Amino acid sequence: MEKNSAVAAGRQPKVVGARSLVEAAYATIRHDILDGTLAPGLKLRFEMLRERYGVGASTLREALTRLVGEALVTSEEQRGFRVAEVSLDDFADLTRARKLIEVEALRQSIIFGDDSWEGALVGAFHRLSKVEEKLGSGSPELRDEFEERNRDFHYTLIAACPSRWLKHMHGILFQQSERYRRISLAAKDESRDVHAEHKAVLDAALARDVDLACRLEAEHIDKTLQLLSRRFAPKA
Repeated sequence: MEKNSAVAAGRQPKVVGARSLVEAAYATIRHDILDGTLAPGLKLRFEMLRERYGVGASTLREALTRLVGEALVTSEEQRGFRVAEVSLDDFADLTRARKLIEVEALRQSIIFGDDSWEGALVGAFHRLSKVEEKLGSGSPELRDEFEERNRDFHYTLIAACPSRWLKHMHGILFQQSERYRRISLAAKDESRDVHAEHKAVLDAALARDVDLACRLEAEHIDKTLQLLSRRFAPKA
């Protein structure tokens, strides 16, 4: 019988390991939660997930357990998994915590940042600007790209902070805010100019104006909460 062509050519066939399957399932489910495909509060039944993602129960359980650790999924004893709920109260608490950490990390980053940090920050802003120019099209793919470049810009802002714990906590809080940022983007608030907000923070950071940069960053973080508070306010 003729051998597999890869083996016949002297190459080992590519094998997808269990770890790769878990990573792929985790990444796909996480994305579907963040963009709202899997709605807040949805019961994550294994039958539905197996059909949707084409992987087995053990792979799904491991992926969902990781998402529990990120607070994107909740685990109910004897009752399985659900997509974590979203609420204004939760986002308000998250916003307060993020401001405490991110503003202090930014303050230290501006103080300790060198020329290389400035160059990296300008580059991150430039890449972010390219996406912001096209955000009005409403393409879901652009939202993914915006989130990636927005994260890179904010991480670069605080990259020169010498405290690894401040940066670690910032990463957790920024990640937890992602679902709310995506809801905010979908709301398409014409009164908000996110690009101008980022540019103002950039200019203040490059000018080494610590107080102004920190104030602008706090206001920038607050504006997403203000937008969502208006959107979800009870109708009169």
